[in-house]
Amino acid sequence: MNGFSERNRNILRAIVQDYIRTAEPVSSRAIAMNHSLGVSPATIRNVMAELESMGFLKQPHTSAGRVPTEKSFRFYIDTLLDFQEPGQVDKDLLKKSCERSVSVEEILSDTAKALSTITNCAGIMFIPRKVGFTIRHINLLPIDASGLIVLLVSNYGVVQSRIVRMAGIEKLELERISNYLNSIAEGLTIKELRAKIVDEMHRDKNLYDELLAKALRLGAEALCDQGPAESDVVVEGKVNMLGQPEFRDDIDTMKKIFAAFEEKSLLVRILDKSMDESGIRIYLGTESAVEEFDCLSFVTSPYGGKEALGTLGVAGPVRMDYSRIIPLVDYASGLLSKVL
Repeated sequence: MNGFSERNRNILRAIVQDYIRTAEPVSSRAIAMNHSLGVSPATIRNVMAELESMGFLKQPHTSAGRVPTEKSFRFYIDTLLDFQEPGQVDKDLLKKSCERSVSVEEILSDTAKALSTITNCAGIMFIPRKVGFTIRHINLLPIDASGLIVLLVSNYGVVQSRIVRMAGIEKLELERISNYLNSIAEGLTIKELRAKIVDEMHRDKNLYDELLAKALRLGAEALCDQGPAESDVVVEGKVNMLGQPEFRDDIDTMKKIFAAFEEKSLLVRILDKSMDESGIRIYLGTESAVEEFDCLSFVTSPYGGKEALGTLGVAGPVRMDYSRIIPLVDYASGLLSKVL
């Protein structure tokens, strides 16, 4: 920012860091004691007054200290933030959430749980499901000697998965079954594919060899009673909000947050934006344009590679530790992109 001196930048960084750590208004004396900035409390006090006049700080009525504004956090994130590499313990927890689960839904839910545990915020997972989509591809993923995951992929992303038990399928046989199902499924809706498989199974069975019969049985079981639904949003760790100092004694705000989390369409309005962007997206307070979430921030990222399959993220107070949480969300996104 033009006219923003290095001294002012360092003082603002220190204020934001202390507020993230303590959730309390920050005084000039505390900044002088906690940071080696080489300036006196009086100088820091003057800079804080200047920053307040510029809209970067505000003063609560009951305190002599200052707290960073949304504008201050945006400047901090965009220009002052130093990222922390995720620790090995956190990496291992996220890896286990992907490795120990047997279905896509469990992987996504467990990853959201891991993010909530690590960050002490809410972990969020967005899984787009569009009515009337057409199937782009079917993946068959073996999980053990007698089971596999049937994963339907559309131009909207991961739309459905199901574990199917079918013993005695060799790797080469599985590839042939996959090729056959893809040859009849591409471009169809789930409803159309289900009808096609039922029609094929009712024809003269002598026309099909054992392999095709297995393919049809597998497809029929995978699609049984399954249909496209609206977008799914998984939220894990909402209770963590109760422990945040800014919400702990504010019952009305907590009611508002919990009610908003239950209204999944509000979350979709935020998370759907990230589907069209690569990399990390951060929505600070009012930047989400969803009034019910004005007191929260969202750190989000699409997962699934070039063609995003969904969005994951963390929701928490605007005061959240971005230097730690942004790299964690980015790491989790990379893990999911590899697994899915």
